[in-house]
Amino acid sequence: MKYIYTALLVPNETQTKYYCSVPDLPGCITTGSSLDDAIEMITDAASGWLVVAEDEGNTIPKATPQNQLTIPQDAVCSVIRIDTLAYRAATDTRAVRKNVSIPAWMARLAEKRGVNCSQVLQEGLEHIFNHSAV
Repeated sequence: MKYIYTALLVPNETQTKYYCSVPDLPGCITTGSSLDDAIEMITDAASGWLVVAEDEGNTIPKATPQNQLTIPQDAVCSVIRIDTLAYRAATDTRAVRKNVSIPAWMARLAEKRGVNCSQVLQEGLEHIFNHSAV
């Protein structure tokens, strides 16, 4: 799934660290050593937060419009984009064996043509997940 949220990045007194949060995702906080690092870190934290919420069947909060957020005076607002499918693909690279059945003629033809059935199934599922609201 794809999401867009506002992240708040608050610099410390010396501007050597940013304290980061996503107000719509309770407990989603981190720090970064620069503005670029802070945006990267909060995007990663929000991605992890959302993956866990999806896996546990929790309600995913809707993004609050920026003009309705309470924003500290010295905060930088950044819109962050999260793609949990891409995050999963990048972080959970374990292979899981699934037993599937196909007609015998199809199995013979696939083997004869050198088709990797596991790869075809994986690519097909990725296509479905990227083009639907699963």
